[in-house]
Amino acid sequence: MAEVVNPARQQFWQPPATDVTAAQERSETCAECRTEFIVGSRYCHRCGASRPINVAARMAAEVPGVAEFTRLGKRLGLPMPSLIAFLFGAFGLIAALSVGIIFTAHNTLDWQAIQLWRIEWLLAGIAGFAAGLLLKKTS
Repeated sequence: MAEVVNPARQQFWQPPATDVTAAQERSETCAECRTEFIVGSRYCHRCGASRPINVAARMAAEVPGVAEFTRLGKRLGLPMPSLIAFLFGAFGLIAALSVGIIFTAHNTLDWQAIQLWRIEWLLAGIAGFAAGLLLKKTS
């Protein structure tokens, strides 16, 4: 009965590529022992060599939220510096609105101080939006 089945040419733990150049061209094989990496692993299961990771994948893995931030910029049609300036401007407007909610005026001097803080936050928001427009024009 064993003669009917074709014998396997290689064991499952052997590397699939026999050519060294073909194994080095593929990023899914180890450069030292030419073994395929297990999906999601950082090291080779056979020799222990580290897996080469590209910079974009490493940055997305190290800093959570970078992919969502980049996706938001693409969705709004803004380059990264312009998106940062836009978010800074939006933060300035939200801060200007929240000053009146957080602080209450008991006399004229308090009212003037609150108005001054609102003016400062609004100027910061306008500066952020202006910087976003200027950075979008140059990019």
